[in-house]
Amino acid sequence: MTGSLQQTSKHPFVRKIDSIALFTLTDDERTALHALPMQMAQFEAYQDIVREGDRPARCFALLEGIACTYKATQAGKRQVMAYHVAGDVPDVQSLHLKVLDISIGTVGPCKIGFVQHDAVRALLRAFPRLGDALWRATLIDAALVREWMLNTGRRDAYARMAHLFCELITRLGVVGLAPDRSCDLPMTQPELADALGITPVHVNRTIRDLKTAGLVTLRSRRLTVHDWEGLQHAAEFDPTYLHLTDSDPA
Repeated sequence: MTGSLQQTSKHPFVRKIDSIALFTLTDDERTALHALPMQMAQFEAYQDIVREGDRPARCFALLEGIACTYKATQAGKRQVMAYHVAGDVPDVQSLHLKVLDISIGTVGPCKIGFVQHDAVRALLRAFPRLGDALWRATLIDAALVREWMLNTGRRDAYARMAHLFCELITRLGVVGLAPDRSCDLPMTQPELADALGITPVHVNRTIRDLKTAGLVTLRSRRLTVHDWEGLQHAAEFDPTYLHLTDSDPA
């Protein structure tokens, strides 16, 4: 199915650009984003959207759901390197890199909008400031990877989990998907283990400890934060690395 973005300033993709751009979008820029020709596709959970070694002629925007970037060893051990939320364009680097060196897969059901590279390039030629915004998004993705390296390499499991929850609530909040600091959390415990570098048993124990501390509840795959300041303190969470113009998820 082909189409364009729904004509609303509340659309996650447009809100994402608003949240990271160092300028206010003009009406023409906003209209051009809405008019991008997209091939819509629905993916179920645990499907690859792109794979390492692909040579794509298109990139995609995540319109609904959560996806992850990951790499795997030859033995099949997987390391999740980032989560992606609605509004993200996780493979924008494919505009300039011929071969993908990462895989991106769905965590839960996702709605994807594919855009041919030629259409993206035409947009950026017509509206250079949008190219600046996408370049900034790529730099922020790199900053996110650096923070994840610190998180998995130097924080204990309790702080790692708290940090991940803070990040997701913050990123979903700026696109309007974490009302009252509550959001869907479709990851299984083994999937969280792949992201945090701990065992599924340790994931279970850590979530229980966060609940016991009164910081969060996790019920029916929905995360609710009850003590935002306490969770930030436990995580040593500083949202500077996300470089958002509005980092308060409230």
